[in-house]
Amino acid sequence: MRELHKKMGAMMTTRKELLDAVVAQIADYREGEIPAMNATHVDRWVKQFPGDTQDPLLAELAHVFSKTYFTRKNVKQFLNAIVAHEKLTDGDPAAFWKNAGILNIQTAGNSQRDMLAVLDKALQKTCGMGLAQCGNAPVSSYVYIDDALFSGGRIKHDIIKWIREAAPQKAKLHIITIAYHRLGQWRTETDIKDAIKEEGKSIELSWWRVLEIEDRKKYIDNSDVLRPTAVPADHATAQYVAGLKLDPVFRAPGQLGALGFFSSDAGRSLLEQQFLVSGVRVRALCPHLNTYMRPLGNSMMGTTGFGSMIVTYRNCPNNAPLVLWAGDPWYPLFPRKTN
Repeated sequence: MRELHKKMGAMMTTRKELLDAVVAQIADYREGEIPAMNATHVDRWVKQFPGDTQDPLLAELAHVFSKTYFTRKNVKQFLNAIVAHEKLTDGDPAAFWKNAGILNIQTAGNSQRDMLAVLDKALQKTCGMGLAQCGNAPVSSYVYIDDALFSGGRIKHDIIKWIREAAPQKAKLHIITIAYHRLGQWRTETDIKDAIKEEGKSIELSWWRVLEIEDRKKYIDNSDVLRPTAVPADHATAQYVAGLKLDPVFRAPGQLGALGFFSSDAGRSLLEQQFLVSGVRVRALCPHLNTYMRPLGNSMMGTTGFGSMIVTYRNCPNNAPLVLWAGDPWYPLFPRKTN
C-alpha cells in the first residue's frame, strides 16, 4: 500500500493511471454480482463532476479507499485474527469458541450472515471446528458480529430484541465489528444498557474493533468523516443548507483526522465540497430519496449528512455520500444493494 502511495505522488500524471489506482482499491466490490469494476466504469462516474475537479477527485479517492475500503481479504484477515485473539479468548481459542453462543439474529440485510460464513472458515482453520460446534453448554459468552457500525440502529435493534426475548439472566456479550463510528457506538451502547436495566438482567458488554472513527460534533475538527469547512459557492447547495433544521457546524480547516483517511486538507476539502454540491444535485434528480438521505449520507439529524467513507466489498452503506451509491439517473460508483 505504501508503494502505491509513493507511485501516486511521484508518477501518477495521466487519467489512466488515476482511474487504474481507484480500480485497484475497489476491484472486488460485489464481485460476481455486478459487472467487474474497471476504468471505464470509474471514468463514467467521475465525468459527472466538473471537469477541472475530476482528476484531483480520483487521486484523493485512491488514497482514501486504500484506508476505508474493506476487501474480502481484509475481512478474512480480521476474522482470522479475532478467532485467535488472545485477550478475547483468554489464550485458549478452541475452548472459548466451543462454549461461545454465536448470535445470528440480524433482522435486515445479509452482512451478519456473510460475516459468519467467513468466521466459520476461520474457526475451521484455527480451531478445527465450525460454527455448528460452537455454543456447547455451559455457554460462557455470546458473540454478535457485523462488518461496521455507522449510526448503530441495526445492531441496537437486533441486540435489544435478543436481550428482551432470548438472552439469559446473566451473560457476557462481545460485539465485534471491523470499524465503528464513535457517536453511533456511544448511542448504541447507552440504549443497550438501558434495555438490560429495564429487563433486570446482568449482561456485560465488550466491544472489539480495528478502527474507531471519530464523528462526534464535539470533536469535529479531528473527525474522520466528511465535514465541510464552509457552504460551497453554489446556489442550490446554499438553499439546501438554509432549509436544514439545524444550523450548520463547520470543521476548521487544516485537520485530517487521527486515522489519516485523507491525503491532505486540500484533498479532503475537495471531496467535501464536490460531494456536497453534487449530492444536492442528486437529491433533485432522484425524487424517490427520502428526507433523511442527505447529500453526504443518510442521517436522522438535520445536517448535510453522515459523511462516512467506509465501504466494504459486500456493499456501500447509505451513510456514505449519495454520489457514491445513488442511481437513476445519477450513475453510481458503487451500485448498492438495499435491505
